[in-house]
Amino acid sequence: MSQSANAITHQAPGLLARALRHRSFAIGAVLTLLLLLAASLSLVWTPWSPYEIDMAAKLQPPGAQHWLGTDPFGRDVTSLLLVGARNSILVGVIAVSIGLGIGTLFGLLAAARRGWVEEAIMRLADFTFAFPAILSAIMLTAVFGAGIVNSIIAIGVFNIPTFARVTRASANAVWSREFVLAARACGKGPWRITFDHVLPNILSALIVQATIQFALAILAEAALSYLGLGTQPPQPSWGRMLAEAQTLLFQAPLLAVFPGIAIALAVLGLNLLGDGLRDLMDPRLARKR
Repeated sequence: MSQSANAITHQAPGLLARALRHRSFAIGAVLTLLLLLAASLSLVWTPWSPYEIDMAAKLQPPGAQHWLGTDPFGRDVTSLLLVGARNSILVGVIAVSIGLGIGTLFGLLAAARRGWVEEAIMRLADFTFAFPAILSAIMLTAVFGAGIVNSIIAIGVFNIPTFARVTRASANAVWSREFVLAARACGKGPWRITFDHVLPNILSALIVQATIQFALAILAEAALSYLGLGTQPPQPSWGRMLAEAQTLLFQAPLLAVFPGIAIALAVLGLNLLGDGLRDLMDPRLARKR
């Protein structure tokens, strides 16, 4: 077994112990796990069909038959929340993957080449920041129509400059390290150094950033669906559940409470998980703990 593998094996119990003691990480992990379990459960089972309309059962309060009640169309709120979790995760995973893949490549290129290449990439990132996800979705909707695909593209494009900046800053710090200078002295080219030495040393920062952007993607998807630009009927969406409930706040206030709590817990869990991962993966903070 290599020395690096021995080191990982030796550090694993200590990392697990610190993770269990880290309150933010533990709470975030539990909330994120519940979100994943809800989405996974919706793939195989829901109490009722989230697509079946039953006007005779509309606006029923929570009870034994419908645990969280029904919406204005008689659909089971519990089933809508479960399937809505699946759609939120789908949007988040694809959008963050777009930003992570493209943004990381741009950030690595900027750090490896420097000069005018770095300047051009950073100015392009600044230009992209001028078009937030909601504004981009509005523009895409005006051209191609509303839908979940356009939401994913808009959120993914907005994630690219974020990952590019994080990657470039982290990679620049690694490029000044002694082992990178030694690799250059041995004749390694910039791209081999990038993928052999730089990228493995910034993975932790990218993982933490991906977790945070995942939470922002869920929030952005809910906002776009609330505006009617995101997930379209009959697919359930937490944001659209809020939009449908706003006219019934005095008649059935719980219709807005349940999806609002779901969004808040999902975003809170992912943010706490990201903060915990940042603390656990930072060796300076790890020594303090």
